[in-house]
Amino acid sequence: MRVNDLEVSLSFYEKVFGLEVSRRNESPRGSKLAFLKVPNSDEEIELTYFPNSGEVVVQEDLMHLAFEVESMKKFAKHLEEVGYAFSDGPTLSSSGSTFAFVDAPDGYEIEVIEKLKDL
Repeated sequence: MRVNDLEVSLSFYEKVFGLEVSRRNESPRGSKLAFLKVPNSDEEIELTYFPNSGEVVVQEDLMHLAFEVESMKKFAKHLEEVGYAFSDGPTLSSSGSTFAFVDAPDGYEIEVIEKLKDL
């Protein structure tokens, strides 16, 4: 995902979702890359900063990431403690799960899901 300010975006993902930078690189053309490790997963998210390509403008509903949380209430409290707020929700779905969205600094929508617990 391209970003306008690599350090601001890294701070957001670290504070809000607990992601950790696993490595950084710089491409021969000058792009700065940072890879964020997703806890309890082999997945990584790559953030790219390349000022020569112009400002990043994310189209509404273009794409989004989603993270599952154990408790939406606990996550909402954490979100407030780190200085952010939901941009939409929380909303109870017809399946019984709860979901909400947080906007990342560049406008990417990040979905947060609390799945219905098995009874």
